[in-house]
Amino acid sequence: MRDAHFCNPDQVGKKMAKIKILIVDDDVPLRGLYAEVFTNAGYEVFEAGDGVEGLDMASKNMPDVIFTGIVMPRMDGFSMMEALKKTVMTANIPVVISSHMGREEDQQRANVLGAKDFIIRDITRPIEVVERIGSLFAQSGGEYKIEFNAETQDAKKLAKDLNFQENFLCLDCNEKLVLKMKLTNAQDRIFETVFVCPKCGWVAK
Repeated sequence: MRDAHFCNPDQVGKKMAKIKILIVDDDVPLRGLYAEVFTNAGYEVFEAGDGVEGLDMASKNMPDVIFTGIVMPRMDGFSMMEALKKTVMTANIPVVISSHMGREEDQQRANVLGAKDFIIRDITRPIEVVERIGSLFAQSGGEYKIEFNAETQDAKKLAKDLNFQENFLCLDCNEKLVLKMKLTNAQDRIFETVFVCPKCGWVAK
């Protein structure tokens, strides 16, 4: 629905430790761009120029996720993933692949090695990269309350289709309703939604 924004989430917004991300790429300007974007998004960022440096940084800093390119000097991204799995400390660190070309054989190898996502950077904006990596840390079962603009055309059409009051007011206390969303599948971003009153708890059925 257009003009929606988060309001009084049940879980999101609580103070949490920063997610640590290790960015591994030999393209210095590109690595710097991603480092800036992730830093601005609240991540703690570490950088490495190839797989050898990436292995060392992963062991020392134990990142929550590794975002790596494929073709790099000394050790490529796939070889680094294989090496990570050989050490107990780093074996379970989730890895997201950053690919320039998005070749099918690379995607297949990434899947075999257990990559959590395969991002083709030429068609994926940096902010979308942040969103996709952030979704790895969203937990199924999380609940959110979202306020929305009841004056938009889509909202009015929805009210008509659901036989609601056009202004989306609670039938019990006249408070403006919000959307309550429950994340049922974090990987695919699937939610269950229902209209509720944030004041009295009335649920639209």
